Amino acid sequence: MLSQARKMGPSEALVETLAANRVTHVFGIVGSAFMDALDIFPAAGIRFVPVAHEQGAIHMADGYARASGRHGVCIAQNGPGVTNFVTGVAAAYWAHSPVVFITPETGSMTMGLGGFQETEQLPIFSKITRYQGHVNNPQRMAEIAGRCFDRAMLEMGPAQLNIPRDFFYGEIETTIASPMRINHGPGDSAALDAAAQMLAGASFPVIVAGGGVIMAGATAQAVALAELLGAAVCNSYLHNDSFPASHILAAGPLGYQGSKAAMKLIAQADVVLALGTRLGPFGTLPQHGIDYWPKQARVIQIDSDPRMLGLVKPISVGVHGDARAAASALLERLKARTLAGAANRAERLARIAAEKSAWEGELAAWTHERDAYSLEVAADSRRMHPREMLRALEKAMPADAMVSTDIGNICSVANSYLRFDQPRSMFAAMSFGNCGYAFPVICGAKLAAPERPAFAYVGDGAWGISFNELLTCAREKIGVTVVVFNNEQWGAEKKNHVDFYSRRYQGVNLANPSWAAVARAFGCEGVTVERLADVGPALRAAVAAQGAGKTTVLEMMVTQELGDPFRRDALSKPVRYLEKYKNFA
Repeated sequence: MLSQARKMGPSEALVETLAANRVTHVFGIVGSAFMDALDIFPAAGIRFVPVAHEQGAIHMADGYARASGRHGVCIAQNGPGVTNFVTGVAAAYWAHSPVVFITPETGSMTMGLGGFQETEQLPIFSKITRYQGHVNNPQRMAEIAGRCFDRAMLEMGPAQLNIPRDFFYGEIETTIASPMRINHGPGDSAALDAAAQMLAGASFPVIVAGGGVIMAGATAQAVALAELLGAAVCNSYLHNDSFPASHILAAGPLGYQGSKAAMKLIAQADVVLALGTRLGPFGTLPQHGIDYWPKQARVIQIDSDPRMLGLVKPISVGVHGDARAAASALLERLKARTLAGAANRAERLARIAAEKSAWEGELAAWTHERDAYSLEVAADSRRMHPREMLRALEKAMPADAMVSTDIGNICSVANSYLRFDQPRSMFAAMSFGNCGYAFPVICGAKLAAPERPAFAYVGDGAWGISFNELLTCAREKIGVTVVVFNNEQWGAEKKNHVDFYSRRYQGVNLANPSWAAVARAFGCEGVTVERLADVGPALRAAVAAQGAGKTTVLEMMVTQELGDPFRRDALSKPVRYLEKYKNFA
């Protein structure tokens, strides 16, 4: 539905479009290029959240979108402000976050002259956006802005709204369109019939619940399918919130540092239902020494993006559909069928329970890493073992917590200890894997869901990239808890030096300040945690501080032991041919 055409300025048309899309927060750094629109944000009920760095703004918009299911919005000054968005846009692209990032551009009459803060702003983002809208005339401000919001939600990914800075001014007559929302259907009927027949004939069905389950709001349907089939459910990589962890059929996450129970169970599957997942490489590669992806199983893949069907793993049936609608359609079809799996249901449920129990026992006993390097560096250390510390965090974590994770060795090991019963609870850096992701993302998530406790897991290397946003938390009274793993190293890369380069360390050892003291200097709380017994109390105190709008940095002093590398096939043992490098083989 269109509003009646009215006379207004282009800035008013933009802000009215934001309001029509229920935008209440915009992240960014103030800039002259968009100041005319910024001036009227308060009158539209929009809070401008000023950040310390534009990368923080795009990550906060990403976190806001992932926590709320609505658009996350950010804006920057043309040129250098906009180019600071690049990393965060790529991260949002791979997280399928409906972020609209507004990029004011050099004035239309000086473009191409190499003026102040000028660069071509559309090509930079062309491969990491779902849609790019360029306002080529002020009269089209509302039209193109509205389309950006529609496309971001339709295609579940970032959309760029590029506006020459002189186009914010003038007088236009325009309408403000209501948001267009198009629901994806369940998919092709014949494909769903084939999928139902395959599942009905399965003796050991296993479900992989992916990010599409979260985005589609399909948790109840995934649970109903699992219970009907008596199927173990694995979370796809870094989507530990895609199926309730406390459910009897929940097996845990696949992929790097995931659940051995999930891996051993899916290895036995004769039919795999990949529900709302692209089956990305990190979620299907061997881990823990287990090459678990079932080679002979028939695979049914359901995804709202047809380009993902069969892309990573061969499939037997592909369904281009919404995870919720498709799961509902499968339920209706399966209720009318005799299920072959009913004959061995009790045996299968016992096997699921046994694998889960075995993994829990192993995880409880796995208090420290056992490789030669880790034993050596931890032998005389009085610091906490990372795994014991992560277990203590898990036990103290509130039931409704939201947790973001950065990229890095301990953050990855945390995958085994992060369990959630409700969706939109875990926000990982996903396959783009950029450092400095977790902290600003959880700030955005907290603003979207202020009633939920919010935590960021960050390594000390990545923390050096993002801790400037402590200023944002102090200034804007955003209460989150940051858990910084202080082991004075870039752990993931150091592991490669240990395994492949004979401990010839280059750039991986870190000399850190007291991160707790830094936090206090920024106007936040800072606590150094050195004993395992203090982890839980410190976490609970930090949660209480969140209620008062106070951010706390918990600096966890941990040993330098390291978990398995991301993937052992990513590097090869060095071979040197020149004489001067012979000692580096």
